[in-house]
Amino acid sequence: MHFRTSFPVRWKRLALVGAALATVTASLPAAAVADQGDRAHHPSDRGLSAVIRYTEYGIPHIVAEDYADLGFGTGWAQAADQVCVLADGFLTVNGERSRWFGAAAAPDGSLSSATKNLSSDLFFRGVKEAGTVEALLATPAPAGPSRQAKELMRGWAAGYNAWLRKNRVTDPACAGADWVRPVTALDVARRGWAVSVLGGQGRAVDGITAARPPAATAPTAAPGAPSAPSASGQRSAPGPAVPAVGGPSVPEPSSSAPEVPDPRRTAEAARELFGAENATMGSNAVAFQGATTANGRGLLLGNPHYPWQGGRRFWQSQQTIPGELNVSGASLLGTTVVNIGFNDKVAWSHTVATGVPVNLHQLALDPADPTAYLVDGKAERMTPRTVTVTVKDGAPVSGTQWWTRYGPVVTGLGASLPLPWTPTTAFALNDPNAANLRASDTALGFAKSRSTRDMAAALARTQGLPWVNTVAADAAGHTLFTQAQVLPRITDELAGRCSTPLGRATYPAAGIAVLDGSRGDCALGSDPDAVQPGVFGPARMPVLRDAPYVENSNDSAWLANAERPVTGYERVFGTIGTPRSLRTRGGVEDVAAMAGRGGLTVADLQHQQFADRVPAGDLAAADTAKACASVLADDPEACRVIGGWDRTVRTDSRGALLFDRFWRRFTASAPLAEQWKVPFSPADPVRTPHTLNTDSPAFVKALKEAVGELRAAGFALDAPLGQHQFVVRNGARIPVSGGTEALGVWNKAEPVWNPAGGGYTEVAHGTSHVQAVGWDGGRCPVARTLLTYSQSSDPGSAHYSDQTRLFSGERWVTSRFCEKDILRSPGLRIVLVRD
Repeated sequence: MHFRTSFPVRWKRLALVGAALATVTASLPAAAVADQGDRAHHPSDRGLSAVIRYTEYGIPHIVAEDYADLGFGTGWAQAADQVCVLADGFLTVNGERSRWFGAAAAPDGSLSSATKNLSSDLFFRGVKEAGTVEALLATPAPAGPSRQAKELMRGWAAGYNAWLRKNRVTDPACAGADWVRPVTALDVARRGWAVSVLGGQGRAVDGITAARPPAATAPTAAPGAPSAPSASGQRSAPGPAVPAVGGPSVPEPSSSAPEVPDPRRTAEAARELFGAENATMGSNAVAFQGATTANGRGLLLGNPHYPWQGGRRFWQSQQTIPGELNVSGASLLGTTVVNIGFNDKVAWSHTVATGVPVNLHQLALDPADPTAYLVDGKAERMTPRTVTVTVKDGAPVSGTQWWTRYGPVVTGLGASLPLPWTPTTAFALNDPNAANLRASDTALGFAKSRSTRDMAAALARTQGLPWVNTVAADAAGHTLFTQAQVLPRITDELAGRCSTPLGRATYPAAGIAVLDGSRGDCALGSDPDAVQPGVFGPARMPVLRDAPYVENSNDSAWLANAERPVTGYERVFGTIGTPRSLRTRGGVEDVAAMAGRGGLTVADLQHQQFADRVPAGDLAAADTAKACASVLADDPEACRVIGGWDRTVRTDSRGALLFDRFWRRFTASAPLAEQWKVPFSPADPVRTPHTLNTDSPAFVKALKEAVGELRAAGFALDAPLGQHQFVVRNGARIPVSGGTEALGVWNKAEPVWNPAGGGYTEVAHGTSHVQAVGWDGGRCPVARTLLTYSQSSDPGSAHYSDQTRLFSGERWVTSRFCEKDILRSPGLRIVLVRD
């Protein structure tokens, strides 16, 4: 069953919220209730309000009477912790970065792949002026967002603005900055849209904004203005056309340019581009069925790997509308809902999926006009979108994007994958998530679910997840894995029939289809159960229900359970029968062994999170130490350190740093087939490949260079890892455990190497919001959480690094979900926030 979806009458809802506040305040000393001056304000009948109860580590528990009020409390609380990061993101989606920070500066990468502010602004200004998000907001549900989702957006904007009006910004990142301004519900929706297209148009911003017909000019200054600044910030003299600022890596078409890119090289570049090993986001998640647990109820461990800085951070809260929903977990900044979380009956997490959320259409151009393309022999004109961007200390800059029936013309997907626009050929990018503003409704469906069956129904009803899998468990002991993504409806049959020569290379290698755009019969078509045209319906998506365990570590759905492989899906979803990452192999080994032992509890999930086992070490450390004697005959200490290493990446582990620096070099320089003597076998995918190939020249070179690097930096080869892997917060070093993707560690950390500063001195991305959730038959879930980088980005906040210290010490936050637990929180602070 679901929570009821209709509200009781207004006075009853008011009474419920009022009762929640009265219950809390009656049990507290007066000093515990903070009003921040709000009691001097008397809202009208249309004013928004919420009650926020803060517990340990600054986690807000937001109680509201309806969705607009819930959004209000959420927007207020997010602004209190992250106002500078949020304000920066709103500049991005409004195309105003160049105005405030200059055209050549780089965004933080949280809302697109744009390498320069100018390309980011040209793209998002184009989205804004085209009314893309407005059209989606006007689309009736289920294809468009529900009324509840839109009310959340309205309330969130009002709450953010109210916080700005009533508080002084103290974060030095934006204190006193004129660019911190009020926002609208439309701004909130635009930010949500940007998150949806991160894997599609957002990945191709430079290539979209740099696209222009052969012999055309670069983006230009507005009439009467000087030329646009170059990437170095200098003004260029008149001369040949040059790429737009932000897109210097995209080749300029010329008479000598090839008609299409080389298929083999492009396929390899696409494989690397869409490969999980090169992503800045990933995740692990595992759910255990009741048959494997101590009490017959489900368990879930979620461990998303996201950036530690910028606008893709998570933020914790509990959201409650009495009688309607009650959910706790983490939200991506600027979103209005809990994205990863739990309630009293279900828990879920997401992992970045292998499904490729875009495809390309190769256009045959009209010989007389490179801005027209042929479909079934008839010419169609491209639609130009010319936008103008304001630039700091310079003249406005204008640029034109070119749109087709398939999407925008694109001249590259990153620097390594050029797609030149020539007199005969161009490429258009199809991104179905550009029509998807439904992710909030999917999250609301999860928040109200009472079982994994309800969750699957919510996914089928809303189809709002753009680039993630879902792993879930429930209190009745059921498990669920599903790759319910919004993907272009690229069937293997369609790819076989309609792929261009380039697509025949890229689709098998990387899952990105390049279809013949000149043929009407190569349209994507629709599934009858899909909520929008051109995407797969729920019946076609990989799913695994009620397995003893379901696990994903960013490989395809194939080995969600190694004993029950998932097959039968189209190539665009991911591969079947191909090598798995070391993180997948290690994760499957660990969770399969846990399920086999049985009797599992939340404590076992906590242990798995911080086991910090290195699968690469288990496979290769002994052989490395053995071969080391001949490679480093004059340096026996290095061999002793590797041989004595405990094969973990805990902060007290000695030898981990040396092996890490060696292993990164080795795996980066040697192809997979050269790394191991026993090759991969689809019949034994978890245990193969194995047996380190110490005869490889790359092995010898990597080992010598790693030892030399650490000695040159003055680091002891057997120093504890935490001595050289840490973050600095307010001048204090905080040791950090975990390891890189190449090592295969569950507790992933991709740190920044700075030997002059002491080693790994910051984490770029890795373990972020962790939740270990179960149930014991009572009304309250049993949950432990961690937000590794803490709740606030303000160095002056008490919650700037408090959970980072917990993470360093392998300690957890005991979640306070039920009222009785919230009321028992030491130092409980209550804020009534009003518009």
